[in-house]
Amino acid sequence: MGFILALDQGTTSSRAIVFNAQAQVVASSQQEFEQIFPRAGWVEHRPEDIWNTQLACARGAIEKAGLKPSDIAGIGITNQRETTVVWNRKTGKPVYNAIVWQDRRTAAYCDKLREQGKAALIRRSTGLELDSYFSATKVNWILNNVPGARAQAEAGELAFGTVDSWLMWNLTGGAVHASDVSNASRSMLLNIKTLKWDSELLELFDIPPSMLPQVCESSGEIARCDPAVLGAAIPIAGVAGDQQAATFGQTAFKPGEAKNTYGTGCFMLMNTGTEVVESHNRLLTTVGWQVNGRTSYMLEGSVFMGGAVVQWLRDGLGIIEKSADVQALAASVPSTDGVCMVPAFAGLGAPHWDPYARGTLVGMTRGTNKAHIARAALESIALQTVDLVQAMQRDGAKPLSELRVDGGASNNNLLMQIQADLLGVPVVRPTVTETTALGAAYLAGLAVGVFDTEESLLANWKVDARFEPKMSIDERGALLDRWHRAVERSKGWADA
Repeated sequence: MGFILALDQGTTSSRAIVFNAQAQVVASSQQEFEQIFPRAGWVEHRPEDIWNTQLACARGAIEKAGLKPSDIAGIGITNQRETTVVWNRKTGKPVYNAIVWQDRRTAAYCDKLREQGKAALIRRSTGLELDSYFSATKVNWILNNVPGARAQAEAGELAFGTVDSWLMWNLTGGAVHASDVSNASRSMLLNIKTLKWDSELLELFDIPPSMLPQVCESSGEIARCDPAVLGAAIPIAGVAGDQQAATFGQTAFKPGEAKNTYGTGCFMLMNTGTEVVESHNRLLTTVGWQVNGRTSYMLEGSVFMGGAVVQWLRDGLGIIEKSADVQALAASVPSTDGVCMVPAFAGLGAPHWDPYARGTLVGMTRGTNKAHIARAALESIALQTVDLVQAMQRDGAKPLSELRVDGGASNNNLLMQIQADLLGVPVVRPTVTETTALGAAYLAGLAVGVFDTEESLLANWKVDARFEPKMSIDERGALLDRWHRAVERSKGWADA
């Protein structure tokens, strides 16, 4: 019974990984699913695609591991966070597609609330910026734009959940409607000090309280699977949003420890311990996790387009066949030759928070080729991360001695070297870069006894590669100056 199944439901794919009691990967399965773009700035997923791919991956990983469902001691869930699903409690059917965290359709609504002076209330209660990134405005949009949705919601017939809630609902055959504190803290509806749904915000966003899931701890038996789903009544024992899970997987348990995940977006989280630290530089204050009644808080910087920039080079421009090809293409030139990309395809996240910014490519000449653009794309990922680090330091964080990294794009050695050069500190990649799934496995394993204590997990973290900065201070300064000039040119574009 020393196996944990981690369900890692991401923005572009679902994944399942079986870990053993030594926190080693035994087997994994992954499936991509369709990204839906109904209009400019709108991003949706079919909730059925999320569930069906995740279920197929779960079954596939157990089978690949040569295990029976009854051999799994517990399930950990981690997920894309703010993505919003609203479904009918009786039928289990969604009333609309999932509105993805990248979606910008409620930007004008956020502007209206800002004009009404609501931003300070929202930040004070939730630790979040007033932005269409979060779930509350997405729920409001569904209730106001899907025929019959508001009447059904007011009659208690509809359920709202982030992806963790949607998965737990389906895993339990509709028996459990819950969300852990880390995911709930991304809804813009949870008071992060009381860890309860905020009645003032529910009234502001006109959301019936009956729609909301029960808030639970991140580690502990939350529910059991319906045996008809996976073949056994496996405990669901750990849940955390993807970035919080990655921080836990990186064993960043102490205040001041930080990690950066290079997934679809880039997300830097710094542990602030049991203290709720308010940012003065437009970072987010968020719940990390709650284990055995103890809540850990984080400062977070959110970048909307990280690895998704490489996906755009592949699918949008067609200049690479597969994502891994970007490294060789970008390395074929020594520099971008003055080209600078600002990947504001879904607006700009921290510390700018401009939903009207748009993707910008500047500095091109007749000699610019696809290799320069590929290198500029990698630089853009690293440059956005530098902005986050600088914002954290303005908030009083200690200077970084090193940056721990994870996520799929962290396997790109050129990107990691560029990151070290632009930060001026070493970048350290662990042997297990799928720390998001590992964090979910740790949270579940602690609850069911596969892992002993948080301290015992520290020994599992091992270095795979260390990237030392090689760039001169002058060159770094020039690149950062060019980047900030390009960022200013990208702002407010969709509003023009």
